[in-house]
Amino acid sequence: MSGIKDKVAIIGMGCTKFGEHWNKGTEDLMVDAFLDAIGDAGIEPKDIQAAWLATQYTEITIGAGGIPLSQTLKMPYVPVTHVENKCASGSEALRAACYAVASGAYDIALALGVEKLKDIGYGGLPDFSLGNQGKRDRLIQPNLSAPGLFAMLANGYFNKYGLSPEEGKIMLAKISAKSHHNGAMNEKAHLRREVDIETIMKAPIVAWPLGLYDCCGVSDGAAAAIVTRADMAKSFRPDPIYVKAIQVAAGTGEELMYNDYDFSYVETTRRASRAAYEEAGIKNPREEISMAEVHDCFSITEAVTMEDLQFSPVGKVKEDIDAGRFNLDGEQPIQTDGGLKCFGHPIGASGLRMMYEEYKQLQGKCGSRQIKNPKLGLTHNLGGFPPQCVISVAIVGN
Repeated sequence: MSGIKDKVAIIGMGCTKFGEHWNKGTEDLMVDAFLDAIGDAGIEPKDIQAAWLATQYTEITIGAGGIPLSQTLKMPYVPVTHVENKCASGSEALRAACYAVASGAYDIALALGVEKLKDIGYGGLPDFSLGNQGKRDRLIQPNLSAPGLFAMLANGYFNKYGLSPEEGKIMLAKISAKSHHNGAMNEKAHLRREVDIETIMKAPIVAWPLGLYDCCGVSDGAAAAIVTRADMAKSFRPDPIYVKAIQVAAGTGEELMYNDYDFSYVETTRRASRAAYEEAGIKNPREEISMAEVHDCFSITEAVTMEDLQFSPVGKVKEDIDAGRFNLDGEQPIQTDGGLKCFGHPIGASGLRMMYEEYKQLQGKCGSRQIKNPKLGLTHNLGGFPPQCVISVAIVGN
């Protein structure tokens, strides 16, 4: 298996501000992200030969396939595919566009992700047994919420590695405080206020030990990427970003069938990341990956993901958090833009929003939150819940 390493390059990206866009519709957000992306790439809409649209809940795509993108962006008769793969939907659109270009089928392709969650009333404690999940989540019992399921991850981790409730809460608070620090410097983030550890610790509990500041919010947003063949990339811009790997893994939920699963890790992340590292030729992720945007739907998810991605030794992430390894000025910055914690999670857009940050960081265009000399960036999405999920891991470099 040769993979797509260095066969495809990103030559343009766009991203809206994420937040409560009561004065804009889904189409408006799509146009904003698209115009930003083609302006960045220096191309025209007619140059795009194929497109992929990622959404999960946005009403305009229900039963409409790819037509909303074709209509909204005025791209008649271009092949457009609507994709949905849980919270990895945006990354799935990028993967499809990259695979199409790598195959030689197209020279230039578009991936666009959008979601208007505020319009559909999504929020609170959504029940996994309802909505569009249907019979697919056969292993989930009724009345389980996302905060409840990820609280199990936190308690499982604390128990396995001997963290007291106080120690565990402080570890999680440091993660959230770090994200808010970074997000405060990002004009596209939804939540742009620093929050101190004491405030985070005293916040109302949503599902023990996860408090208000341990949970990402609900927002609207869109992001887009233009990809082309690597050998064409520098004819569009001097600083394209090259795709090293994009891998997706879907878990079966079989962990729940065995008593030895202890809710302290996500096996599907471990499998997807190993495949991505093999494709990219990475031997030591802790030393070779310069930065990452990971799926911090909850603060504990980020902590456990650091171990599952091999950024921290298993059971030792607290030591790295305490040492500031993942801070903006640390050895391996994580969530340099504020992450889901500050952007919220408009599902179809999140994976592409993450890639937007890596793209800009690798080009040295992130202003006050720019890190020094990044070489490789990684994005990670988790759709579902710890023992039954879809994971995407993408790696890019300059």
